[in-house]
Amino acid sequence: MTCAACVRAVEKAIGRVAGVESASVNLAANSATVEYDASTAGFGDFEKAVADAGYKALPPRDAGAAPVPAADAILRFLKVRLAISAVFALPLGYVAMGSHFGLPLPSFVHRHMALIQLLLTLPILAAGYHFYIRGFVSVTKTRVANMDTLVALGTGTAFIYSLVASYGLWTGTGSFTSHDLYYETAGILITFILLGNTLEAVAKGRTGEAIRRLLGLQVRTALVERDGAEAEIPTEQVKVGDIVIVRPGEKIAVDGEVVEGASTVDESMLTGEPVPAAKRPGDNVTGATINKTGSFKFKATRVGSETVLAQIVKLVSDAQGSKAPVQKLADTIAAYFVPVVVGIAIVAFVVWLIAGQSLTFALTAGIAVVVISCPCALGLATPTAIMVGTGLGARRGILIKNAEALQKMSRVTTVIFDKTGTITRGELKVADVVALGGFSKDEVLRLASSAEKRSEHPIGEVIASEAPDAAEPESFEAVEGRGVRALVVGKEVFVGSRKLVLQAGVDTAEIEDRMSGFEAEGKTAVLVAVGGTLAGLIAVADTLKESAREAVEKLKEFGIKPVMLTGDNARTAEAVASQAGIERVLAEVLPAQKAAEVKRLQEAGELVAMVGDGINDAPALAQADVGVAIGSGTDVAIESAQIVLVRDDVTDVVRAVRLSGYTMRKIRQNLFWAFFYNSVGIPIAAGVLYPAFGFLLHPLVAGLAMSFSSVSVVTNSLLMKRYGDRI
Repeated sequence: MTCAACVRAVEKAIGRVAGVESASVNLAANSATVEYDASTAGFGDFEKAVADAGYKALPPRDAGAAPVPAADAILRFLKVRLAISAVFALPLGYVAMGSHFGLPLPSFVHRHMALIQLLLTLPILAAGYHFYIRGFVSVTKTRVANMDTLVALGTGTAFIYSLVASYGLWTGTGSFTSHDLYYETAGILITFILLGNTLEAVAKGRTGEAIRRLLGLQVRTALVERDGAEAEIPTEQVKVGDIVIVRPGEKIAVDGEVVEGASTVDESMLTGEPVPAAKRPGDNVTGATINKTGSFKFKATRVGSETVLAQIVKLVSDAQGSKAPVQKLADTIAAYFVPVVVGIAIVAFVVWLIAGQSLTFALTAGIAVVVISCPCALGLATPTAIMVGTGLGARRGILIKNAEALQKMSRVTTVIFDKTGTITRGELKVADVVALGGFSKDEVLRLASSAEKRSEHPIGEVIASEAPDAAEPESFEAVEGRGVRALVVGKEVFVGSRKLVLQAGVDTAEIEDRMSGFEAEGKTAVLVAVGGTLAGLIAVADTLKESAREAVEKLKEFGIKPVMLTGDNARTAEAVASQAGIERVLAEVLPAQKAAEVKRLQEAGELVAMVGDGINDAPALAQADVGVAIGSGTDVAIESAQIVLVRDDVTDVVRAVRLSGYTMRKIRQNLFWAFFYNSVGIPIAAGVLYPAFGFLLHPLVAGLAMSFSSVSVVTNSLLMKRYGDRI
């Protein structure tokens, strides 16, 4: 594909296949994302539809790697055709224009100028045959005129006019001379355009470098234990449950859990942390990370497309193949661009004839208008920047799922942070125990541990771990957002917030001052009541992440309002928020109410990003304009978010904002230059400067300018890579 109009043609072709719900085509990635009914349609149907529109479709590869082979195939196609056209274009240029520069030409060439130029032009047209096939097939099959249509019209007009002139020279009819031959315009134009397309393909291939780098991390073979023996097998043959052996210095083949041995593993490709992580039995390891010193065995838990690396590749590939809302502007213009350009070319041709200029002059202006126009620059402006931007993010552990999220992140006005595991480390511990009502501290802990044994709440799990040998509860009930009620050794035990204990009819007046003191220190106070009596208080502490305050301060510098959202009590939440530098706190919010709080801010006119890591954050992540999941969080949170931060670092939220803003600036630059080029180039090609300055743009110069306009847009996007270390 060469332009935004090509994208529209392919989308229309696929969209007409029965069973297709939607089709989105990305020019920079040379990929199509199709939603369809698998019982009605399949790849063969899409392949035929694309072929009927004048293009060729390649099947996708595993792990979202389709853009890479597509780019390679396109580049090979263009290089061959450029080589063929260049071989004939050089002598054609010498023969056609050599005399203008005082270069010697044999008399034989002068006598047979028309025939020699025709014979040199035909192989070039054959090398660029795809321009004519796709240009006219697109119009007839999908009723969309594209860049190829313009090339076919411009070069085809020059060639046909030259044929007419040649016939006149050969038969002696008319007043044609060798100056009426435009073969070199057709031939050299095709060569210039092929050169531009080739350079563009090389540059576009570099925009997909992130995918290639990720794929390059994959391990080819793995050493596994099977039937009591060790065997080295291709990684794709490793199965879940296989025992894999890793020796010092080797890459880990797939994801798994260490079962024997110990070592340190370099996980910098995943976390960005330079310090290797210690691994012992029970610890998880990730495929493509590097074992350092020791040797160990691990059980494969995720293989093939389920590994973390494969999922990252898929996320990046999906993002690079998606469209940002700003792309709609270019798509809308592309729908009318080519017909308008053809109309301008016809008007220029007619006006100059009416003004008394020669047919050759008018034809030169018309052809120049057609060939200088560049819808490809418009089509590449957005997707190339998106590809480079998402690739830069992936290198820093910021996985952006789609282009819409990238665009929205640049306009966010409020960032909501969950507290536990996001602002704080999430490494809870029991800091204090207060015993009341004749109970000892050990009894309070043991009863609370028993009650919390079946709890899935982080605080409940911490309390349960304090007495792992405590009795199993005879009954258990989780009270959403408040705590648990359990029957332990025949006693009804309540463990949770003030509201839970008060609801059970237990007075908390005697412990209020101690609770307030703990909460002012940022600790979570958990009450324990047994059989209607207040038995004690357990204070659970969590520490603020070192990066939290820095992230909040940076967001404020950007003019973004930070908010903390938590189910914890107001005093504890205020204390933690104060440490982080957050003024606005939404506390004591039940999990089911978190999404409602996000919606309330949206209704107040805020564009909201929600940052969280837990299952109870998933609805809020989905409700937010941009959901941001901390990568160390749960799979549900990651699935609900549009941006995933692989590292457990809150400052990556700031980096995501900065990256999205920079990417959008590049997109605006690209669109500006694409619009500027066409709005200035087309009038000049039409001859607006001729009355005042006597300047008329030659079609060859117009073709060269068109070829390099799209290259300049892609190059501007590639310059983003210099910004990578500053994200």
